[in-house]
Amino acid sequence: MSDPHYQSLPAISSLLDAITAPAILMDRNYQICAANEAYRRTFSADQALLSRHCYEVSHGYRVPCDQAGETCPLKHCIDSGQRQRILHIHNTPNGREHVDVELNPIRDEEGEIRFFVEVMHPVGHDDRNLDRHMIGYSPAYTHMLELLSRAAPSDISVLLLGDSGTGKELAAQYLHSHSPRAGAPFVTVECSGLTESLFESELFGHEKGAFTGATHRKPGLVEAARGGTLFLDEVGDIPLGMQVKLLRLIESGSYRPVGSVTPRQADFRLICATHRDLEEMVASDTFRKDLFYRISPFPVHLPSLNERPEDIIPLATHLLEQLSTQRPLQLSDAACDWLISRAYPGNIRELRNLLERASLLCDGMLIEPEHLQPGRGDSVAAGKTPALLSGEEILPLADLENTYLSRISRAYTGDNNTLAQKLGVSERTLYRKLKQLREKDSEDDF
Repeated sequence: MSDPHYQSLPAISSLLDAITAPAILMDRNYQICAANEAYRRTFSADQALLSRHCYEVSHGYRVPCDQAGETCPLKHCIDSGQRQRILHIHNTPNGREHVDVELNPIRDEEGEIRFFVEVMHPVGHDDRNLDRHMIGYSPAYTHMLELLSRAAPSDISVLLLGDSGTGKELAAQYLHSHSPRAGAPFVTVECSGLTESLFESELFGHEKGAFTGATHRKPGLVEAARGGTLFLDEVGDIPLGMQVKLLRLIESGSYRPVGSVTPRQADFRLICATHRDLEEMVASDTFRKDLFYRISPFPVHLPSLNERPEDIIPLATHLLEQLSTQRPLQLSDAACDWLISRAYPGNIRELRNLLERASLLCDGMLIEPEHLQPGRGDSVAAGKTPALLSGEEILPLADLENTYLSRISRAYTGDNNTLAQKLGVSERTLYRKLKQLREKDSEDDF
């Protein structure tokens, strides 16, 4: 390191120890020049770090992220000259974890970018609710999680959009548990099926004698959520007559219990969710436009299970751990093939139902396809093969390779470098084949 620019390394490196989160200093060639103790403890264990490439340590790659099909913050930092932030999946002693990566450029006296300080914040979960984790590693899931991670620390209202069964309540709980309000209540309001009078009483509460049968004062859910988060599930089902009162609550921050003349101040962070198309409802005058804009400053789409097929096996494994605590169960390779080949109109809820049924039908330790099949009405996705070979069926070699690679890449939970070694190909060849497979799947969708 005879380059004069490296003379400033000791001073820069000493600043890393002042950062509590894992952090490294690296040069333009992706080489690690220094690391703080938090980084060594979280990502490297007892391995040497200096002069190794960041992508080698964090991902197990042999090439930079942008050459491995991911977004590389260092490359974007050089191109833009600005700080970069992105959510990546890193290899840690705890396995694969989502990590919020922040990259800051360091310039020399001439204004040229010479080094980068990379700070990493593992996106953890609430250890008190391990059975309520969201699980996923697919690009669609990672993008959704990145949006949630950016919104969580603020007080901005979030609108969760997606089909039924995609985990909108789990996403709302994630936002709450990663916010400054995490120590206060998380209150859910089920908006479906509530009449106007019942909705108002549930949300705002009522005073004694407010109506027939009101024999005592009842606090509403707005009061119960004081200091915390109010989650309106299926907000698209709120009666039109009540929408104006909800709008007034959001705009003024105050409300009046039924039967009261005294306004009360509210204090909550609002999260809404719906499977409906609210913009279409606004156009048809069944949902107020002003309310829509109030609840949707930060919309987040939750992908369906069919949009994230790579996550089916990790999700299934996680769900089985919850469903079979007394008798550990595993999925056979054939069962994995069967699960991947299905369409899931009911999303994660449907997957859980299949596994719960299978856990009751399986007498051994290994779940097979016959334990999963709900009957003759089986919904295997059209155009997908549930097994590699059936009887004496003959497949073109290219189709056989694509079928096998699709299954194994979705089921394998290790890093791509190890997978390439197990397959007997170079890492670059694996990336190329996976890219071709994704392009083929995209063409088949049209």
